[in-house]
Amino acid sequence: MGRKTIKVDYLARVEGEGALNVTIRDGQVSKAELRIFEPPRFFEAFLRGRDYAEAPDVTARICGICPVAYQMSAVHAMENALGIEVEGQLRALRRLLYCGEWIESHALHIYMLHAPDFLGYAGAVDMARDYPDIVKRGLSLKKAGNAIMALLGGREIHPINVRVGGFYRTPTRKELEPLAETLKQARENALATVRWTAGLEMPEAERDYHLVALHHPGEYAMNVGRIVSNRGLDIAVADYNRHFVESHVQRSTALHSHLREHDCYLVGPLARYSLNHGQLSSLARETAKEAGLGVTCTNPFQSIVVRSVEVVYACDEALRIIDEYREPERPFELAEPKASEGFGCTEAPRGLLFHRYRLDASGGILEAQIVPPTAQNQPSIEADLKDLVGGWLDLPADTLRERCEQTIRNYDPCISCATHFLKLDVRHE
Repeated sequence: MGRKTIKVDYLARVEGEGALNVTIRDGQVSKAELRIFEPPRFFEAFLRGRDYAEAPDVTARICGICPVAYQMSAVHAMENALGIEVEGQLRALRRLLYCGEWIESHALHIYMLHAPDFLGYAGAVDMARDYPDIVKRGLSLKKAGNAIMALLGGREIHPINVRVGGFYRTPTRKELEPLAETLKQARENALATVRWTAGLEMPEAERDYHLVALHHPGEYAMNVGRIVSNRGLDIAVADYNRHFVESHVQRSTALHSHLREHDCYLVGPLARYSLNHGQLSSLARETAKEAGLGVTCTNPFQSIVVRSVEVVYACDEALRIIDEYREPERPFELAEPKASEGFGCTEAPRGLLFHRYRLDASGGILEAQIVPPTAQNQPSIEADLKDLVGGWLDLPADTLRERCEQTIRNYDPCISCATHFLKLDVRHE
């Protein structure tokens, strides 16, 4: 009888604070637990009683890395509730803003958080001593994404220019044109990133995932579409709660999400890529093929390559939108408050992000529900560890621990985003 425990008290190079316990008994992984202990953040509770128009600005504060995803999910849910549709150039500008977020967030994860695992460094600072030009390329890519967010969102972090119905202010064509030159250089850097990440040594680790992502018939899904999976799921966003359920586990301050009939599932770049490969730009598809990726990818360690391909796509898509841009007649569509319920779902860089709001007749928020991608991926992270660690038991202890941490970082988890679920019940007697 042998028992061994891998314990990581604080996970480095992820957003937020979490820990890991893996127990191995008789050569088998008996337990793998991702522990999230960051205090709950009460965002759903903060939203109750506020006006519907405040939701985009409040929810943007949930995350400094992917604030656009929270804004977009909120505005789509509110517009769904109030019965308005944003089309034409306003819709295109929102997609452009989302491209900016994918570029800056993916670049941050690829170069600063994930790449050190593959090259044997404790962090990006150490890596920069030996690979200064590569780290500079990553920073340049992130800067290009930030430039889009600053112009369209009003600032790089926690943007303030998005509103229900559109934007507070839309850019002139002249203001957008300089971005095109920045993005052409960024696309070259993105292509170099795919080739570089494809050359990193990857563990063999194929898994049979239940992949879940948005799908849109006319475009690589970012902020609208139906929720689909590789096992036949195909539902409207409004039906999310009929198929997905959240549960509380004692070890975590974040809820765990499950499909009601199929247990855990995977959201994020691997799911998006595998379910929507045909809708990538031709350059992104060609680059993926050159990197050795098929039309699907289920090796979690190759997520760094898939993210790089998505950066190529985001640069392509941003350039297309800028080229076709015509200044809209007005920056937003007016919405009239009414008692209603609305649903919104977008593809944050880390995966599917669901919002639901119930409003009163004056547009006050009665109820809010926000399900971030990391909460949805937590059971899948633990399943990865249980499946994969057994094959690495011959590795030295430190290497095994590092491989476990790397497995978690494959997901680019945003732990703080996942810890705002708690329902506060205060009783006064």
